[in-house]
Amino acid sequence: MDEPISAAEQFPARYWHRLDDGRIQCDLCPRDCKLHDGQRGACFVRGRAGGAMVLTTYGRSSGFCIDPIEKKPLNQFYPGSSVLSFGTAGCNLACKFCQNWDISKSRSFDRLQDQASPEAIARSAEMYHCKSVAFTYNDPVIFAEYAMDVADACHARGIKTVAVTAGYIRAEPRRDLFAGMDAANVDLKAFTDEFYVKQTGAHLQPVLDTLCYLKHETNVWLELTTLLIPGLNDSSEEITAMSNWIMQELGPDVPLHFSAFHPDYKLTDIPPTPSEILVRAREIALGAGLNYVYTGNVHYAEGDTTFCPGCGSAVIVRDWYEIEQYHLTADGHCEHCHTRIAGCFEPFTGQFGRQRIPVKISAMA
Repeated sequence: MDEPISAAEQFPARYWHRLDDGRIQCDLCPRDCKLHDGQRGACFVRGRAGGAMVLTTYGRSSGFCIDPIEKKPLNQFYPGSSVLSFGTAGCNLACKFCQNWDISKSRSFDRLQDQASPEAIARSAEMYHCKSVAFTYNDPVIFAEYAMDVADACHARGIKTVAVTAGYIRAEPRRDLFAGMDAANVDLKAFTDEFYVKQTGAHLQPVLDTLCYLKHETNVWLELTTLLIPGLNDSSEEITAMSNWIMQELGPDVPLHFSAFHPDYKLTDIPPTPSEILVRAREIALGAGLNYVYTGNVHYAEGDTTFCPGCGSAVIVRDWYEIEQYHLTADGHCEHCHTRIAGCFEPFTGQFGRQRIPVKISAMA
């Protein structure tokens, strides 16, 4: 049963059209939800009210927190900088292994305890000296109108923007959303359509389309993350196929993060990913020709480190999210051989470190 859509939730949404049978269709993502009046889409936060599509979470957040940029994870986008992170509720995928299920799978808005206008978010990021604002915790695709307005407000103050997304979006909104993003980490959840259908309720090809679009038609800095789940998407064959596709379609300089699964949500009967699986996956990806391959959710120093593809030197040595050594010039060249490291860099004067600082942003201030 859909929850009634109150007047306070009815922010006009984009990306929909009317059907001949009286319903309206959401054109934001490939789910193509078709709705009668009062119904919500699969994401639960976009619905029909008064004959039009509305976004019910505009200006409402599950909370704000200042993180290291490496936590997104983005290892080659202003390393060491801080990012103001926030999300809303709902999701357009149905991942059985969701690590933020209490937010992304929420079917009520009791978690949306913080409210803020786009300008208030941008002003807060500036006040807290954050290099960027990240749309994360749940997917910014489903709150695209809010994310785009926040991005405009941030850019007006010189604040960068980051989308942490599954990339499940149609062409027109994809163009509009990513026009306001400076960086993106896209979850490439697996490399088989069977996995996507059974474990996420979605399909692989639209995600691959988004990756190619971002790499070849935008200036958005792109990194990828794959959560390796034992027995489901961690075979050497699948990792090899994925690495070869990335190499061929995106090139060697798109960083790839292999992250360890831990039992959560609906996949509590699968054990955590052994560290040796992540090490093996990293070796396969490097062997395919990728220059920057990382491991996450495990303590493995080599998998945290950025290596120069020219001379092999360790140019950014990390311990989890903390930078221990930094050997790049101000514009991102290796100090040893002067090879340009792919990414976005500026003079390194210090780091935010391993902190996590929750903050409160006053409503519509």
